[in-house]
Amino acid sequence: MKLLVINGVNLNLTGRREQGVYGAETLEEINDYLKEYAESRGAQVTFFQSNLEGEICTALQKADGMYEGIVLNAGAFTHYSYAIRDAIASIGVPVVEVHMSNVHARESFREKSVLTGVCKGEILGFGKNSYRLALESFLI
Repeated sequence: MKLLVINGVNLNLTGRREQGVYGAETLEEINDYLKEYAESRGAQVTFFQSNLEGEICTALQKADGMYEGIVLNAGAFTHYSYAIRDAIASIGVPVVEVHMSNVHARESFREKSVLTGVCKGEILGFGKNSYRLALESFLI
């Protein structure tokens, strides 16, 4: 199985920003953990990160037909990017939305996701394991 993990805006700063929320591990360390996990389950995983909304849309579009599943942490784009929402709705690859923090226990503007309605599911609040649980959802 081929899976794609997409990380959005500011997630490249994971490990440095708001460690009380996102932890001290870098995105590269989290990706290494996920790669090892996926490979132990017989899956291949590819990683993509961008701070640019259009690049995320392009990555989603290019993934159609190449991957069996996508794990997406769009960061702040989650709350207002209709472009990313439309890109998800336009492809045949299932997408699981993830967040490391429990967005419902944070600022009120984070409670609304414009993406959830076009995603297979949503996993949040388990730190880096939110990603692992999303990968697992494709492997069971």
